[in-house]
Amino acid sequence: MPSRIDTSLIYRALILTGLVLFGFYLAADRGLVSLALNSDRSYISWVILGVYTLASCHWLWSSLHLTRERQRFSELEEARLRGDPNVAMEDGLLGEFFTRLGAKSDDNPDALLTAFGDELANRHAIGHFVSDVLLKLGLLGTVVGFILMLLPVGEIEDFDPSMMQQLLSAMSGGMAVALYTTIAGLVTSTLLKLQYHVVDTSAADLVTRLQVFVDSKPQEDRDTLDAS
Repeated sequence: MPSRIDTSLIYRALILTGLVLFGFYLAADRGLVSLALNSDRSYISWVILGVYTLASCHWLWSSLHLTRERQRFSELEEARLRGDPNVAMEDGLLGEFFTRLGAKSDDNPDALLTAFGDELANRHAIGHFVSDVLLKLGLLGTVVGFILMLLPVGEIEDFDPSMMQQLLSAMSGGMAVALYTTIAGLVTSTLLKLQYHVVDTSAADLVTRLQVFVDSKPQEDRDTLDAS
């Protein structure tokens, strides 16, 4: 059976997803979500929320995939403890790693370990990119909101006290766009960075464990595993 640490990644991902959904539920229950979305005339907040939802689905998929990789490696570790070197890794990135290790002419796995770590990191790179995009979308909404706020001021030809209420109403609508899109961008970008930090940490731990496993593996065991 895989060790608990190898299955805890998907559990942490599901718990974090539950907390995020609960936070959105509380905000929606108090009318904050509908207020922010309905007050945004630029619809940038809708775009931010949609992009964040898609990125979170990709994050959950990445967490599940990495959990399976860790489970495969845990089986390999336990096979060594049992003294059974005839366990072949054929699936996933680990299978590709050991296939390349078996075909390698020299006995230095550092280049393969670096490539393995890079392949894991590349699967999460899109998440960090989307996190920056969400922040930029929030800043874009800030600029658009200020433009909408200042447009009525530019249309004033003479000072008329009776027009002040209408002017302030139009300006407050632009300010609402600026503030709500900024908040949406900051919150979703921060949450997504936290989510991908969880999988990045787990991936780095897997690479470290794999390096220790390969470096401490006796040569005769390594030859037997490569042959399998």
